[in-house]
Amino acid sequence: MNKSDIKIVFTDIDMTLYSHHTKRVPKSALEAIKKMQAKGILVFLCSGRNFYLIRKTGILDMVKVDGLITMNGANAIIGDKIIYKYPIPKNVVNAIIKFAKRLKFGLTLIEEKEGHINMIDDRVISAHEKYGTRFPQPRSYPDDYDRVVFQMIAFCDELDESLFLPHLENCKSARWDEYAVDIMPKDSDKAKGIMAVLEHYGWGPENALSIGDNHNDVDMLLFTGTSVAMGNSVPQVKAVADFVTDDIDDDGWAKAMKHFNLID
Repeated sequence: MNKSDIKIVFTDIDMTLYSHHTKRVPKSALEAIKKMQAKGILVFLCSGRNFYLIRKTGILDMVKVDGLITMNGANAIIGDKIIYKYPIPKNVVNAIIKFAKRLKFGLTLIEEKEGHINMIDDRVISAHEKYGTRFPQPRSYPDDYDRVVFQMIAFCDELDESLFLPHLENCKSARWDEYAVDIMPKDSDKAKGIMAVLEHYGWGPENALSIGDNHNDVDMLLFTGTSVAMGNSVPQVKAVADFVTDDIDDDGWAKAMKHFNLID
C-alpha cells in the first residue's frame, strides 16, 4: 500500500500519546501532529475515556485535534457534534448492576456527559491512581437503571469477571488494569467509531493509520490499513501491528509517523 494514501491518524491517549510518567504529551509528538495537520492529515484521539475524562487530562489544551472517538468507540465527535452513538442495551446495564451488588465490586456507568460509580474501595482507588483520573459522582444504582449508558467499567479481578461476563448478553471485555475492565457489546469497539468517521469523510480503512498500546486497541489496529504498536505495548498489540515503534517516552509516537513518511 502506498503510505501517501493515509489521510487520517487515530491515536489512543493513555501511554500512546499521553505519558503517565511525565503527565504530558511528548514534545516530539506535538510537533509531529502540527506538521501532519499542516499537510492536511487529520488527527483523532481514540480512547476508552469519555469526553469529560479526556478533557480532565489536559490533553485538549496541549493538542488541537480534528475529532474524538470516546468510550471505546461508543461516540464519535467532530467539532461539537456527535456523529455516532452506540448505547449499551438497558437489559445489559441492569444485569451488571445486579452482579456488582452481589459480588460487591465498584461499577462505573458512563453517560454522554457524566458518569457515576456505586462504591469506592481499594481496587477502585488503585486503578484511578495509576491513570491519574478522579472518581465519578457516587450514586446508588436502582435495579432498573434510568439513564442511557455508553460505557461500563467493572473494578474487579479476573475471577469476578469470569463469574458475570458469560451472563451479560452479547458482551465482551477489555481489561486495562489488574482491577479494572471495560465491558461493552460484542459488536462495539474503537473500530466501529473509526468506521463512522471514515464514512463521514468518504474514506476507507486504507486511508487510516491507528496507533495504540493496550487490549482495547486491538480491534482498531486490525481494522485500519496501517497500524502501529507502541514499544511499551502489551504483547497482543505488538502481535497484530504492522510496525512496533519505540516507547512513549522515547519519542515512539513521532518516530512511527516518520517511519510511514507522514512527517519528514
